Amino acid sequence: MYLTYFNGQWTEGNTPLFGAMDHSVWLGSSVFDGARSIRGQIPDLKLHLERVVKSSERVGLKCPHSVDEMFALCKQGIAKFPADAELYIRPLVFGTDGLLIPVEEKSGFALTLFDAPVPPFTGFSACLSTLRRADPDMAPTDAKASCLYPNSTKALREAKARGFDNAVVCDSKGNVAEFATANIFFVTQSGAVVTPVANGTFLSGITRARVIGLLAKEGIVVEERSVKPEELDSAVEIFNTGNYGKVTPCIRYESRALPVGPVATRARDLYFAFAAGETVA
Repeated sequence: MYLTYFNGQWTEGNTPLFGAMDHSVWLGSSVFDGARSIRGQIPDLKLHLERVVKSSERVGLKCPHSVDEMFALCKQGIAKFPADAELYIRPLVFGTDGLLIPVEEKSGFALTLFDAPVPPFTGFSACLSTLRRADPDMAPTDAKASCLYPNSTKALREAKARGFDNAVVCDSKGNVAEFATANIFFVTQSGAVVTPVANGTFLSGITRARVIGLLAKEGIVVEERSVKPEELDSAVEIFNTGNYGKVTPCIRYESRALPVGPVATRARDLYFAFAAGETVA
């Protein structure tokens, strides 16, 4: 089920938003964010809404609604689904007018909620991509901008062609940035938990930050540093963090099988324990 708020009303299905001359359609001026409602739990929802406001500004748009207004709309939408629904929440801001530079005062807005069950904790396979993430002086990498996603989908298509579910993408210097769809963590043979340091080539995710903080409270320090791709070849655990699956283990990297390890398992348990306190009510 899809439910979209647009131009003051809620509609079901794939609600039409654009015209052929809209700036976002032919020049790519749109940003979005992804949040979750999981059986009434809305972890970090306001942080996601704050980010879509910031993303809008960074590509020359202006979100027509405040964070509090969007939060109220999210609660309205969630109430239209069953109480046990697992939903994806996607605020979208898009350019409607302008020649090359969008007219920020004419930015459009749509909020879509749709059924998206949290994937099981069974894991995924991944390989090293030949592609690179853009540097901050090449693209709006400080925004969750739609125009960045063809890079991700190209990496995913390459991975799928090789028989993998996902891909590890490096930055222009050859250091690991993230998975094509989420942030990456791994555990070294000495037991260190590591994630690539945020360097502007990828979004340092809201779930990533939450997991780092939750692990720290358990005495598990996550090292944020530059990571060479060959380090993954000897990792004893690899997992990701992101809004869609929250914490998901990588169970095969290139030709090597990996376990669903204790750090990923603990991170997931801690996350959902935190989420249980973040409710709509």
